[in-house]
Amino acid sequence: MHDNSRCINCERAVTGAAQKFCPDCGQPTPAHRIDWHFLGHELEHSVLHMDRGILYSLKQLMLHPGQLLRDYIEGRRGNQVKPLLLITVMSAVVVLLNRLVVGTGMMDINGGVDPAGALNASAESKAVMAAFMAASRSVTDWINAHFAAFTLMLLPMEASVKWLVFRRYGKLNYPEWLVITALLTVQVFVIWSVLILLQRWIPQTQLWAGLLGVIYGVCSLVQYFHGRSVWQTTWRALLAYAVFGVISSAMVGAATFALMLMK
Repeated sequence: MHDNSRCINCERAVTGAAQKFCPDCGQPTPAHRIDWHFLGHELEHSVLHMDRGILYSLKQLMLHPGQLLRDYIEGRRGNQVKPLLLITVMSAVVVLLNRLVVGTGMMDINGGVDPAGALNASAESKAVMAAFMAASRSVTDWINAHFAAFTLMLLPMEASVKWLVFRRYGKLNYPEWLVITALLTVQVFVIWSVLILLQRWIPQTQLWAGLLGVIYGVCSLVQYFHGRSVWQTTWRALLAYAVFGVISSAMVGAATFALMLMK
């Protein structure tokens, strides 16, 4: 181990045992060796701690979403986990749960369509349908294999739609909407994770997660814009979700057609 009388990062002298962090660079002093005690301490304070960490942020996001959004936007972020970390963790959780419990991919875009079922279609039409279904399966497989990346790719677009719809209403800039959109997406993943565990009694978890996520997101924005007209906030939020749904579906469709043409 290094000399604990100096900061291991910038070599500044440690003033005493009461100093926990270097005032120059923020490095913890002293730097502890990684052992089981260290790992247990990190788990407690980064995940399980009741007044900060991932579980605390998730609890606040689901029970008091409007207040959490307001605190984060206004700068009260000391106890909150970063939105990017939250969305990455929860996307991994929902993918893992879906794989262990359901045993299928996250997305089912094909909808079970069988091109061979079109008995009255011409041979050319059947060939086109078969090519489209093959391209659709390829797109679906890519999304399932890169679900977290796909989610992050859609975030800027969804934030753009919300920013445009609420531009003259909430006076929030685009980066602020990016943060809000990320947190609302985390809500969807939490709901989806719960539904996956209940999939024996609640089929079509993807559909229900999307529907409940929209409802929860609308309610969260109503709470955030407290003091404003509930109806004004609601119709704007619903419009934003509808427009984003159309755009994202069009993107998947365009990718499918492009892949079909390339093949």
